[in-house]
Amino acid sequence: MREEITPVRPADLIGEVAKLKIQGYRLVTLSCTEIDANCIDVLYHFDKDLGLKHLRLTAMKAEPVPSISPVYFAALLIENEIQDFFGLKFQGLVVDFQGMLYLEEEALKTPFCKFSIQTAEKTSAPSIAHAEPAEPPAAAMPGEPAPGEMDS
Repeated sequence: MREEITPVRPADLIGEVAKLKIQGYRLVTLSCTEIDANCIDVLYHFDKDLGLKHLRLTAMKAEPVPSISPVYFAALLIENEIQDFFGLKFQGLVVDFQGMLYLEEEALKTPFCKFSIQTAEKTSAPSIAHAEPAEPPAAAMPGEPAPGEMDS
């Protein structure tokens, strides 16, 4: 089986994806990897009759890339996941969870990035306060000695 990887520019992405759909290719998935502090690679994987075809988009982290969800609706889940884990923004997403598909507000942003994405908005990890309980439990659990009582 021969695999074909085609580099694509952001301006050409939607057109290339639409051609593949017309030719009968199905979207398998997207994968993403961080290249360095400024660049990220997004690989679009397609299948037709057990033959794989891939598009490689190298993008700047700080610039949004076109969403393919208007062409392949199911891509909205994968693109939202990439937004959550890598911080890359997709322009034109059919449904945009704004970085909250999998991650809650308190979660570390872009956990799969070795390098942080620099934005005007300062993000910080939530502080975790370790407090001692106000009072010890009043009764022991069944089979355990009561507080202050030791087995001899």
